[in-house]
Amino acid sequence: MQGVVYNGPHEVAVEEVDDVEIQNPTDVVIDVTSTCICGSDLHMYEGRTAAEPGIVFGHEAMGVVDEVGEGVSSLEVGDRISVPFNVACGHCKNCEEGKTGFCLNVNQEGSVPAGGAYGYVGMGPYQGGQAERMRVPFADFNALKLPDEGHEDDFALLADIFPTGWHGTELADLQPGESVAIFGAGPVGLMSAYSAKIKGASEIYVVDRVPSRLELAEEHCDATAINFEDGNPVEQIIDEHGGMVNKGVDAVGYQSVEPESVRDSDEPYDPTKENPGVLINQLIRVVEPKGRLGIIGLYVPEDPGAPETISEMEAQGRLGIDFGKLFEKGQGLATGQCDVKSYNRYLRDLIISGRAEPSFVVSHRVGLDEAAEMYDRFDNREEGFTKVILEP
Repeated sequence: MQGVVYNGPHEVAVEEVDDVEIQNPTDVVIDVTSTCICGSDLHMYEGRTAAEPGIVFGHEAMGVVDEVGEGVSSLEVGDRISVPFNVACGHCKNCEEGKTGFCLNVNQEGSVPAGGAYGYVGMGPYQGGQAERMRVPFADFNALKLPDEGHEDDFALLADIFPTGWHGTELADLQPGESVAIFGAGPVGLMSAYSAKIKGASEIYVVDRVPSRLELAEEHCDATAINFEDGNPVEQIIDEHGGMVNKGVDAVGYQSVEPESVRDSDEPYDPTKENPGVLINQLIRVVEPKGRLGIIGLYVPEDPGAPETISEMEAQGRLGIDFGKLFEKGQGLATGQCDVKSYNRYLRDLIISGRAEPSFVVSHRVGLDEAAEMYDRFDNREEGFTKVILEP
């Protein structure tokens, strides 16, 4: 079958890969109908992880069941399902407590201490979903049934970014009527802002520097756009809001950058020059005392492709965080990947009822054969590129 294969930094190709098959009685195999490119895929694409050439990318997929293992009881051929990016067993301590992003049984040899995922470095032996077919282990537990038709673009976002955006507001303990600052207007940041709107936030501030993304935040999330190229975002938010906000979300992670205006050097501005700790420190300053910070942007303990502009310490995930200010303000901080199953069925039902249409973030739906071009253009943060869905 055809799949999107990583061949080295900034190089993917659609190639013939081994077809998937039932390996265990609890597996199903699906024909993939939609599979997304995620911002997390770009970390591997750029060579910023330990990913080795040959990996089939993709952890955001949905499709139609084509084969069913003999131990599967709740699914049958023809069922349309969403597949959470978390691979989870359903019966370990963490799974029983709803922490399916940190399953203890699905990744015995990977580099992460708990949790599995499709098509991602260190997250277990699970071939990615950017392919024509995909194996889903522990399918009775992991699959989310969908209606037979409709909402394809909306449902495609249930595998990761809609639940992850919601997760950011949960980690921040956002309550109705509260104000929130969300750093990052990529797909996950936009989903956090959209989730904040659904939850009844009184004021939503979204920080980015890509005009088309900020426009989406204003149009669909009722957010106030803050362009950090126009000045210090903390000062902009405090001036606009009249003080610090109640809660904050980091939807960017370790590849955060600063605007040209803060550079001390006379050297030409390099838009790839990074400051991995800047967003957390800005959140600490813009969120009120006793507020909470939800950190859903990716941070890594190893960055082998780190640019020379960041320190060796930062390339090991050890960041310069203003912990004294965090302590002084008595703030809470929570982080970690999303436990998709905690949210996806409820978000599905919001979509079915017409109360949520997250597909406003989808900018492109193209054939699988266009994957290489889409990776390049998405990685360059081209105007108008927010979320790409590949159709095998």
